[in-house]
Amino acid sequence: MDIIKKQNIIISNPETKDFLADAFYPKTNERLPLVIFVHGYKGYKDWGAWNLMAEKFAEAGFFFVKFNFSHNGTTLEEPHNFADLEAFGNNNYSKELSDLGVIIDHFIKDPKVDDQKVILIGHSRGGGISIIKTSEDERINGLITLASVDTLERFPKNKDLQKWREKGVFYVLNGRTRQQMPHYYQFYEDFEKNALRFDVERAAEMAKAHFLIIHGTQDESVSVKNAEHLHILNPNSELFLIENANHTFGAKEPWDEDHLSADLHTLTEKCIDFMKRKM
Repeated sequence: MDIIKKQNIIISNPETKDFLADAFYPKTNERLPLVIFVHGYKGYKDWGAWNLMAEKFAEAGFFFVKFNFSHNGTTLEEPHNFADLEAFGNNNYSKELSDLGVIIDHFIKDPKVDDQKVILIGHSRGGGISIIKTSEDERINGLITLASVDTLERFPKNKDLQKWREKGVFYVLNGRTRQQMPHYYQFYEDFEKNALRFDVERAAEMAKAHFLIIHGTQDESVSVKNAEHLHILNPNSELFLIENANHTFGAKEPWDEDHLSADLHTLTEKCIDFMKRKM
């Protein structure tokens, strides 16, 4: 099957700034379900094996989109590097939800897309963002979370929060790049101002889309209890646990293999099966 790959498409969001997106889809005259992949914290569209995963979804008959959030620290010129730490420090959930809305608006108009079949796949923090967006946007009728958080309230507590307020910034070490990643206090202020909107538990309960929750039992970053909790909040969801899988389902950056990791292959097959059954 011929797969069309359109990479580094510039997307403009007047509320944030320009960012990049990719579209992978089969050469066909049929209109295809739109699948949008939402990366997580310290993630980006080309991380690890995401390109190989995109190809698998396209081969299965989906119009697969992945993108960089406008303030994830990458740039139009350097989509693979955290070249703009100032942007990273000024990221917040409002900006991410705005970017995701712009992505949906842009690709749902594509003549190759079936606008009645829109699915979000969110990894880690991107799962929480996807849950909120699904509860807000009735165009979304499929939701898949991968190693998702069950809350976006993941901030320093007590004295550390007070220090953050006083200094205006705190830093997190990126273990892979060794960069000190800044987080400006506006991030927390944005959360406090929109706490009801950013309530993932409430959004999970309200989500009316077909909902699949996937998590690894050995996730070192987001406990599998998050997945079990989301499933309790939305009893109509499907819960699929992958034994011994870690937070990135065996993938890493860089990914030099020409095939998916075993756990990512299992995950992809499960997603495809779910979407074909439900959509």
